[in-house]
Amino acid sequence: MSAPTPLNHSVSGYSLNHAYWLAEAARAAYKSPEQAERLADGWGFDRFRHFSSPHTMPFPLEDTQAYVAASEHMILVAFRGTEPENLRDWLSDANTPPVPGPAGKGFVHHGFHRALDVVHPKVRDTVAEFKDNGQSVWFTGHSLGGALAMLSGARMHCEAQALKGRTFRFVNNNDVVPQVPPTPAFHHVDAVRYFDAGGKLHDRMPTPALLADKVRGATADLFAPASDGVRDHFVDRYVELLEKSLGA
Repeated sequence: MSAPTPLNHSVSGYSLNHAYWLAEAARAAYKSPEQAERLADGWGFDRFRHFSSPHTMPFPLEDTQAYVAASEHMILVAFRGTEPENLRDWLSDANTPPVPGPAGKGFVHHGFHRALDVVHPKVRDTVAEFKDNGQSVWFTGHSLGGALAMLSGARMHCEAQALKGRTFRFVNNNDVVPQVPPTPAFHHVDAVRYFDAGGKLHDRMPTPALLADKVRGATADLFAPASDGVRDHFVDRYVELLEKSLGA
């Protein structure tokens, strides 16, 4: 299996190698600020700022965490996620109403909205400060962090349509978190990259084959079938599968 090539700070569009590095950056958001900064420095970023803002609402989260890293050609914004069981229960709460989305376009889950609100002004201002050379700006995150990354990017563009064709969502088989909030009340990012039960990456998969694959993944461990959705959620598994796909 071939190793991923180094992070290319001049990339301007989708590539599997760049997706791998964005997954690594999302994983770094779970680490301490000092550890994340050392990783970012090793990836070629010479400026770094970490944020941790507490919540004022009874979420199953203590705070929203994110970091911004910058180099001469690239700015990276990464948001931390949360535990999958907490997130599933939170997003499945039918008593949580949607609120207007970025620039009043559509609606978003109130929990996502509030979780981003507490940190977004600092992230936005830091991106503006670091953007001194026309750098491309990339947003990434895992679990809750993925939703916050998408919404943060949409806010900075003022309308979600500006991100069409530039936003990609990776789903690992039965990962429980991408199944919430429920459809059709909420819609997810359209461009999906799906890892099947065997770890193979698909740009698209017909619905019958998709359903059969989800059953195959759920029944792979006969002693603990219900845990498949949680196992498939871990960020380490996403990084592993992306690295495997690069060598396929």
